[in-house]
Amino acid sequence: MAKVTRILQTPSFRKTVKKLNANQKKDLDTAVKALAANPDLGNSKKGDLSFLLVYKFKMAKQLTLLGYSYDDANLTLELMALDSHENFYRDIKRRS
Repeated sequence: MAKVTRILQTPSFRKTVKKLNANQKKDLDTAVKALAANPDLGNSKKGDLSFLLVYKFKMAKQLTLLGYSYDDANLTLELMALDSHENFYRDIKRRS
């Protein structure tokens, strides 16, 4: 698998990231770098969310879900959602 060349952010993802503390952003950067190196780390969803891959990681000692999509043809990673597990899937359905 080739390495990701472009990382895009949805406006809602960018808005969520602005609200994070410095230590949370550091944990997020580590997770994004891991995904850029290997986009298959996340689990693909089924049904309404079949376009979504979800990567779970610890951010400030709390389990956090990072929703993204990966386009293998263009080597593009699109970051779509970031939140705790509570209401994550409900909120992502509303946005799509």
